[in-house]
Amino acid sequence: MFYLELTTGLRRGELVALLWDDLDLEKQTLTISKSAGRINGEVKVTRPKTANSVRTIHLPKETVDLLIQEHAKHPNNPVMFPSPVTGKLYGPDCLGRLHKILLKKAGITENIPFHGLRHTFATLAIQQGVDAKTVSSILGHYSAGFTLDTYTHATEEMQKDAAQRMGNFIAQQAE
Repeated sequence: MFYLELTTGLRRGELVALLWDDLDLEKQTLTISKSAGRINGEVKVTRPKTANSVRTIHLPKETVDLLIQEHAKHPNNPVMFPSPVTGKLYGPDCLGRLHKILLKKAGITENIPFHGLRHTFATLAIQQGVDAKTVSSILGHYSAGFTLDTYTHATEEMQKDAAQRMGNFIAQQAE
C-alpha cells in the first residue's frame, strides 16, 4: 500500500477505496473513480472531490508485481488493501496511524505525515524529469501550476543540477 502511494501520490481516501477491479493488469493501469471518507463515524465511499480526480494512471512494473503479491494474500476480497481487523476498507485516518508505526519501526523520529508521501511523489517525479502537466494529471489536479506551487519542492540536488545545466549552456554559447 505504501509502495503504491510512493509511486502514484494518491490521496489517502482514494488509496483505501481501491478495489481489485480498479487494476488492469494487462495495461498496468489503475482507475481512480472513488474515494473513502468517514461520515458520521462510518467509512463511506463516494465519487472523488473533482472531475479531474477521476482518472486512469499507469503503474510501474514493480508496483504491479507487488500488487499481484498482495492480491495472493486475500484473493477472495474485492478490497485491494483490506483492514486485517475487519476485512473491509480502512478508514482514511487509519493510514496516518499505520504510517507513524512504520516510521517508528524504521527508526525515523521526524514527524512526516502520511500526506507528505504525496508531496514526496510529486517532488521526486519532477526531479526525475517527469513534466509538470503529467505529474498534475497523475495527482488528479486541475492545473500544473497548482501542482508545482503546492506539491513540489526544490531540493538541493535539483538546484545543483540546474546550476550545472545553466553553466554548461552558457559555456557552450561562449565558445
